[in-house]
Amino acid sequence: MNEILITIVFIICLVLVVYWYAGYSVKTGNLEDADGNFIPDAWEEKFGWFFEGKSIIMFVLGGALGYTIGAIYGFPF
Repeated sequence: MNEILITIVFIICLVLVVYWYAGYSVKTGNLEDADGNFIPDAWEEKFGWFFEGKSIIMFVLGGALGYTIGAIYGFPF
């Protein structure tokens, strides 16, 4: 079960790095963003679903993390 926890934490870190790098690359001017939403236009064409579903993706990953921690260590009450 600890392997599942490590996998979920790794996926969360990977997704957060992708979201951070998208904003960083636009702010520094490395990639172009015509509409000003801090998502590079080249990425938006190919992976628009990933950025549109950001809230749902993070909610599901957070729920999976919380459920896994609760299943491994139990609830304090």
